[in-house]
Amino acid sequence: MSIIKGLAVLAAGAVAGAGIYAGVQTFNGGAGTPDFDKVGDYTSTAKNVVKFKLAPSNDQLAKCMPKVKVDVAVALETDAKGFDVMDVKVYNAAPSTSFTIFLLEVPASPFGAAEYIGDVNTDKKGNGAVELKLIVEEAFSSTIVGQDRVRKELNHVGMWFADPAGDDFCLGKGKGPVTPFDGDNEAGIQAFNSVPSLPKAPLP
Repeated sequence: MSIIKGLAVLAAGAVAGAGIYAGVQTFNGGAGTPDFDKVGDYTSTAKNVVKFKLAPSNDQLAKCMPKVKVDVAVALETDAKGFDVMDVKVYNAAPSTSFTIFLLEVPASPFGAAEYIGDVNTDKKGNGAVELKLIVEEAFSSTIVGQDRVRKELNHVGMWFADPAGDDFCLGKGKGPVTPFDGDNEAGIQAFNSVPSLPKAPLP
């Protein structure tokens, strides 16, 4: 079950206005289109945009960040510009904290194939935003398994505490796992993922 590719189909097929599917919004550009508190100029002007939310990866993190909100918008621009544009905005998260962002084969553990695509840093209020230009809708990984080349679709999104100590405010000093989800191969626990935005029924 996927978010990005499946919802891209819905976005491309929408005739007018906005539609809601299992808590995930898609809309076509044009007069009256919401602009996602734009970081740059892309998501507000693109013809097709996919929007969904990330949520804390476990109940303990949710209790430590009770007002957190993570909004993702992907402008489907590859055919026109050679890349898509992903806007990530974080509100009321851990203050002065860096998070890594990944496209994932599976949104929660064990995650499967993963692609590190960028960072977002929060200010002293726990708010942050980043705009990333990359292939999103058609993202995949390809590697050799045995004698066969295997393709894995990257249809989900996850974010990690970039520093292993970044989750100490919630899990306790030194009690969180050290994970490989950062460029230096040392990150904290997964902070947010797209599990809550998964469709509750098969996509058409």
